[in-house]
Amino acid sequence: MTPCHAVEILLTRPADPSELRYVRSSRLAVNADRTRLMAVQRAPSPGTALHLLRRQLGSRLPVDVLSTHYPDRHGQVLLNVALDRTAGRALRRDAAARGQHPGDVLRQHVTISLAREEERRARRLKERLAPLLTEHTPEEVLAGAAALLYGRQGHGSLAAP
Repeated sequence: MTPCHAVEILLTRPADPSELRYVRSSRLAVNADRTRLMAVQRAPSPGTALHLLRRQLGSRLPVDVLSTHYPDRHGQVLLNVALDRTAGRALRRDAAARGQHPGDVLRQHVTISLAREEERRARRLKERLAPLLTEHTPEEVLAGAAALLYGRQGHGSLAAP
């Protein structure tokens, strides 16, 4: 039996109603702002699933990136990115200069960008927490954050002891 793979589809812009009619007939789930979709694709491997889905969607949707929804056993997700000619040329030129494959160079660029974004978000969080710690103890800030997160899960609020 051919395994199924969950695929996330990121669009370059919100899908319009005519594009969504195709989506509904293809059993794809659409998010509220119509920029992300989910699909289940039968294929022998995750890479093949991404390739088949990109070919099926073709020019019917403004697909930017396809990715496996669940990480593999190494914690990695697989991306399928369609680059325009200019970006593809620049990537191949960069790869040739480094003596590497274009996919490896793209992976490095994505990894670096994600690390920078994670650092930026961590720095922003610390900047926002610092003023709280001038008025509250670390325990109070932690308890407040826990109550907020617990409430977001639909459990109501935590009462103070």
